Amino acid sequence: MNISRVLFRSFILVVDLLIAPAWSQLSALGHERAEAILEGVASDIRREYYDPKLHGLDWDAKVADAKARIAKASSWGAAMLEIAVLTDDLNDSHTIFVPALPPSRTDYGWKFQIVGDRCYVTHVRPKSDAEAKGLKPGDQVLTLDEVKASRANLPKINYSIEVLSPQANLHVGLKERSGSTHPVDVAASVKQPKVVRELDHPYGIDEQFYRLGWEDAVHRRRPRVAELGAEAMILKLPVFSLSESDVDKITSKARKHSTLILDLRDNPGGAVESLRHLLASVFDREVKIADQVMRLKTVPLATKISHRNSFSGKLIVLVDSSSSSAAELFARTVQIEKRGMVLGDRTSGLVMEAKYHSHGVGLPPVYYGTMITEADLVMTDGKSLEHTGVTPDETILPAPADLADGLDPALARAAELAGVKLTSEDAGKLFPYEWPAD
Repeated sequence: MNISRVLFRSFILVVDLLIAPAWSQLSALGHERAEAILEGVASDIRREYYDPKLHGLDWDAKVADAKARIAKASSWGAAMLEIAVLTDDLNDSHTIFVPALPPSRTDYGWKFQIVGDRCYVTHVRPKSDAEAKGLKPGDQVLTLDEVKASRANLPKINYSIEVLSPQANLHVGLKERSGSTHPVDVAASVKQPKVVRELDHPYGIDEQFYRLGWEDAVHRRRPRVAELGAEAMILKLPVFSLSESDVDKITSKARKHSTLILDLRDNPGGAVESLRHLLASVFDREVKIADQVMRLKTVPLATKISHRNSFSGKLIVLVDSSSSSAAELFARTVQIEKRGMVLGDRTSGLVMEAKYHSHGVGLPPVYYGTMITEADLVMTDGKSLEHTGVTPDETILPAPADLADGLDPALARAAELAGVKLTSEDAGKLFPYEWPAD
């Protein structure tokens, strides 16, 4: 049986409770709409995917197989599972199916991450069910809903619980720092918008729910700066969304310091233009980043015209297993061009260039989308980072005790290289973790 189908199925059941309860037992209309979504996704990929040969897959046969499985599906969630498996067969980190989701926000109350080759709890939200159930930073996560938590599986697990099927409860196989191993069920906090009937809310949903959620997300994704005297400035960048003027302001501030420490840990990537601007700010010349290998052509991707007032001091880049896409391209370009040092953990290896396509089917419409890779990115060393990632110049991993005590040895080491005395304890306090607003 397809491994992805087994993995995704472990997380799919809640969809039938949260997405269209009327279709839990899939009706003829439900089957019709599911098949229409399948055809829409398959058509998008045939038309837009960067590799017209689809890596040698017999795409028509795979689509026909998915259609046959959907015809036998007993629930909406099972039908969506088949489409997710179809897109996953491309083995492409940026080509994914985004099904119709309920208008809700799911907060699991705890975070987990790969450190080296193991998965650990990294943060636990105060007053959450996770805290009540005894989860603590530094505990090792062995399984999630019976699926092994590994570097290979974690991207699929995150897709399952964040995109394909947000969960009301996660069954966790946990190994405490003491060595004790046991299962624990952790409930998530699921917030639903108010249903309103006023004429100024034609979709029947309180728009403030979305507005406040968006504003909170924007706030948490802002760049944060810490200045350590004249020796160093630390820029913690949660996502690549900086405009050229934003980069200019940051560069102006960085030039007052001997070293710039750019913290790209937990950065999922973002806009290509932001990447180009930021890389240009640390070079005194135009630099080629990669070749964009597209469907019909190959185009060089380079920095923007170099800033006349670029930062010329020492550059140190921090990465971890959650550094993805543009964050990985930045770090690897710094390595190839010998512009600075990269410290931390091996990055995720999720590096392609993609575009989102939104669709609706039926009346009233069921909305869904596809994220489709438009280009592979081949670095100037002739290699792609996809499925490989960036290996740091110096590997520095937090120990379970560091996670438990909120210590940051990687940032402390970067400060040391900049000539600044900063303990792991003080480094861990510079940028406190920010939970989504209640």
